Amino acid sequence: MSVTFLSSCKNQKLTTSFDNYPAPIHENLWTNYSKESTLFKLWSPTAEEVKVRLFKTGNASNSFETFSLKSAKSGIWQKEVTKDLDGIYYTYQVKINGRWLEETSGIYAKAVGVNGNRAMVLDLNTTNPDKWEKDKGPHINHLNEAIIYELHIRDMTIHPESGSSLPGLYLGLVEEGTKGKDNISTGIDHLKELGITHVHLLPTFDHYSIDETNLDRPQYNWGYDPQNYNVPEGSFSSDPFNAAVRIKEFKQMVKAFHDNNIGVILDVAYNHTGKTKEANFNQEVPGYYYRHWQDGSYADAAACGNETASERAMMQKFMIESVTYWTKEYHVDGFRIDLMGIHDITTMNKIADAVKKINPDALLYGEGWTAKDSPLPEEKRALKKHMKQLPQIAAFNDDVRDGIKGSVFEDESTGFVSSAKDMEESIKFGVIGAIQHPQLEYKKVNYSNVPWALEPWQSINYVSCHDNHTLFDKLKISKPEADTDELIAMDKLANAIVLTSQGTPFLHAGVEMLRTKNGEHNSYNLPDSINQINWNWKVQHKEVFQYYKNLISLRKAHPAFHMKSAKDVVSHLKFQTIEDGIVSYMIKDNANEDSWKNILVVYNAYNKNINYKIDGTWQEAVSGDTFDLKGERTLKNNIEIPALSMYIAFQK
Repeated sequence: MSVTFLSSCKNQKLTTSFDNYPAPIHENLWTNYSKESTLFKLWSPTAEEVKVRLFKTGNASNSFETFSLKSAKSGIWQKEVTKDLDGIYYTYQVKINGRWLEETSGIYAKAVGVNGNRAMVLDLNTTNPDKWEKDKGPHINHLNEAIIYELHIRDMTIHPESGSSLPGLYLGLVEEGTKGKDNISTGIDHLKELGITHVHLLPTFDHYSIDETNLDRPQYNWGYDPQNYNVPEGSFSSDPFNAAVRIKEFKQMVKAFHDNNIGVILDVAYNHTGKTKEANFNQEVPGYYYRHWQDGSYADAAACGNETASERAMMQKFMIESVTYWTKEYHVDGFRIDLMGIHDITTMNKIADAVKKINPDALLYGEGWTAKDSPLPEEKRALKKHMKQLPQIAAFNDDVRDGIKGSVFEDESTGFVSSAKDMEESIKFGVIGAIQHPQLEYKKVNYSNVPWALEPWQSINYVSCHDNHTLFDKLKISKPEADTDELIAMDKLANAIVLTSQGTPFLHAGVEMLRTKNGEHNSYNLPDSINQINWNWKVQHKEVFQYYKNLISLRKAHPAFHMKSAKDVVSHLKFQTIEDGIVSYMIKDNANEDSWKNILVVYNAYNKNINYKIDGTWQEAVSGDTFDLKGERTLKNNIEIPALSMYIAFQK
């Protein structure tokens, strides 16, 4: 592709064909350390000179030695320093068009000092916890066996009632035995009690927003402003000044989750960088790693000032090597791809192949959309409507999200649980996991008039996440006339739908205790007072927490709720009554080897009890807040379904 873009070296437009740049995709560009020597390498095909500077500290010190890298083939510059540099910090600096660009840590940095400005040479084996070589995440046969819980590391332990001795830190999140008021479990003990299988960590790669030299000053950010993609964020560590500490503590956190059979999914934002002109990518090969419009301006499908060019050979190489590095070095169990629709389908499939080769149990899922338009042709984008071309990756199902509670973009918009009309097909679409099913009227589904998933697990079913309002806030804002009991009933019904549907369920941290952000919908940089999990909610809403815990136990105990294939769903799941405010279906014939032969599920969105006719004899499993998986109560002819609730009965 030829574009005219504004050079970051001189204030003039240059016509550049990035496709003509050499692309040494098989070259190892990571800093290579041994006790005898360290090999520094950097790819910069337009550079005239490249230097590496060595420092004793990660900040506030002068360089004690500088080396010039030698130009090798295909735009690669390299220098081998023959001494033990373990613990020594370094920066690269590139000269283009007679001008030295900014010093950086280099895009392949594995360890960085405070604020990520200098990289460090490090023997990574010294950062491994005990028995790290045997560490492994949970095994899952199919992705929809996972129950994902999305959290921000700081949110979970920063509230004074979290009982954590390490609030806001990696190790605080996995500290066992922490208690809140009334002796409630908090932190990782809370997650174990709830029963989720995987935590999804909001971005924990090194990001720009937080000043790690000044952590006593209140600061908050979700972290979607990448600086160093291959290093953990320092503000969650006990010492961001020592590059080894954040690595050690991140690994300790992962191992603690694994020891408790909980997987760890990283939220990654390869689609844009936190800065543009000053970004590390642009200090090595100006313009190359980004998409541009024909006039040379930066494309901005991420709505963050830029978008990366995943289809370009060296960016694709970087992304694939970055995810495989996290998978191998940190034992993570998958990735959530931010604005996945910005990336091209080919790159996403290569990423999935590479990750699955290392960890067959890894989960990969993303947002199947862009924030704004992109120069990448639509047919090449990893969009939700193209999921059939991405057979190892799942996408967020916004059809069911907004079908359940109303549009995230309109405060007053309501959904199925909040008495909106004509949402039943969107609910059914979520129930089957966005696949082809003969009983669906696809033209009536929220945003998708055709099925987009090959298999049900490809649909990440959810009703809330870090973006937009919390579930409780959305219900409260859109139904101002509803009393607290009604709001609680709607909340429970919303995630009852998510946790009994065939897609992969996804929960927003705190939803199980009616989390509120005081009505704020975009809290990415708002203070702890808005974002924190207030553990007093768990005390105040014990019955809500218990309901969620029971829902998760039900899903785990009954594999009929997470069938393996679209074929199984079509043959075993049959919709029954579909009318305004009622969706019911039957899962028949011991689906997925379930111990229950037939299962009846009814979602009642009416704010009144309804009478539901049944044929034959059934056992009651769930009615309102009552869960009895043994089914002590026998039912014939009619069932009374409580207002605003899910009901389940079964036949042995």
